[in-house]
Amino acid sequence: MRAIQVVRLEGPSGVEVVEVPDASAGDNEVLVEVRAVGASFPDLLLSQGLYQLKPEPPFTLGVDFAGVVRAAPEGSGFVEGDRVACVLPYGGGAELVPLGADSVFPLPDGVSFEAAAALPMNYLTAQFALATRAGLRSGETVLVHGAAGGVGTASLQVAKGYGARTIAVVSTEEKAEVARRAGADEVVLVDGFLAAVKELTGGVGVDVVVDVVGGDLMTDSLRALAPLGRLLVVGFTAGSIPEVRVNRLLLNNIDVRGVGWGAYAMVRPGFMRDQWRELLPMLESGVVDPPIGATYGIDEMPRALTDLAERRTLGKAVCTF
Repeated sequence: MRAIQVVRLEGPSGVEVVEVPDASAGDNEVLVEVRAVGASFPDLLLSQGLYQLKPEPPFTLGVDFAGVVRAAPEGSGFVEGDRVACVLPYGGGAELVPLGADSVFPLPDGVSFEAAAALPMNYLTAQFALATRAGLRSGETVLVHGAAGGVGTASLQVAKGYGARTIAVVSTEEKAEVARRAGADEVVLVDGFLAAVKELTGGVGVDVVVDVVGGDLMTDSLRALAPLGRLLVVGFTAGSIPEVRVNRLLLNNIDVRGVGWGAYAMVRPGFMRDQWRELLPMLESGVVDPPIGATYGIDEMPRALTDLAERRTLGKAVCTF
């Protein structure tokens, strides 16, 4: 079978599609025939040897993927032929993938495999960030940085699913249109976003900031918070890790909260399936509808990762078998 593997830790140029022995399911594992796999920021970091997990090459990429169940143990909740979305720390980018049932999620009939491969990591991260870490309440206002990317669009949609008002922050007008299509109530450009957000909120500020960008946005993001606001640190796509002057936190009783979804969810049996049950009504109602930025053939994963690294990706990039 074919698998997308990192053969050298040199980024996208070290990623190749290779032939490997067919996989089979072990005890208590679900075997999935993969139809689509997402290209995600963790895949990029894994290919560079910069992720918190550091497997030795060669290893198979693939955090998000979707396909059809080929075999499932009794009591797993799945049977042969079920359409599913799946998530792993890595290893989903192969034609056959065995994995535990806790990482397999039922897929509504109306959701394509491409859309399904855009769902798990981004939307489970967004749900964890907003519900578990932020304690988001209906009627609050959420500002999302990097709002045209995968986690950004997911955060916009999940926040809407919980009844929040959303403000998207983007770097270009092209990305602004992506955020609008994802359901943002308001869209502002990153240059001068603080003044724009203050105007949109009558000077009060927002209740939650979802920050996947990092870099030099941190200080103005803190200034954009209303009293008792929460800034969620999700990632650092800008490349640099900012520092916080903690006196800013006490002035308005605001919080900075880390969002490490994988480290939390993957060691708590059943947690991700509970998250998926929270998302299903949003998925079925259409408020969660992952925007696909681009679709590539499986042999084009290196190009998909390069586009991601160079911030050309709008929405989620997906490769299909």
